Amino acid sequence: MKKNILPILAIALFIAVAFSSCETAAGTGALWGAGAGAALGGLTSHHHSGESAVIGALIGANTGAIIGASIDEANAVRYGPAPRGGYPFARPTERPGFYVSPYPPHHVYNLRRVPPGGLVEDREGGGYFRKP
Repeated sequence: MKKNILPILAIALFIAVAFSSCETAAGTGALWGAGAGAALGGLTSHHHSGESAVIGALIGANTGAIIGASIDEANAVRYGPAPRGGYPFARPTERPGFYVSPYPPHHVYNLRRVPPGGLVEDREGGGYFRKP
């Protein structure tokens, strides 16, 4: 049982942290990479599983950050430069999870699966806005 405590701890930590969000794709990639690397490093090593978990976490975090940074760069190309004052925020409606676009014709969008601060494309109004 003593050999299995670190992999179990790594998996529990990974699950606990997986439900939090990061502001950028690079941060999210580093988070997932570190958790996966620690779990795999701890599970695949027969000796020094603590060292293997730490090494796996470092390798996973760096790889995830690199992949996430490339996603951030691709998104910057897709969205173009941010407006001078930043992207406008949607207005909440009476229905939880539904928001009104700041662009005319002020379409109502279901944003229940979008994290707070997430960027949303208004296909009718022709701009991008953030969920509050």
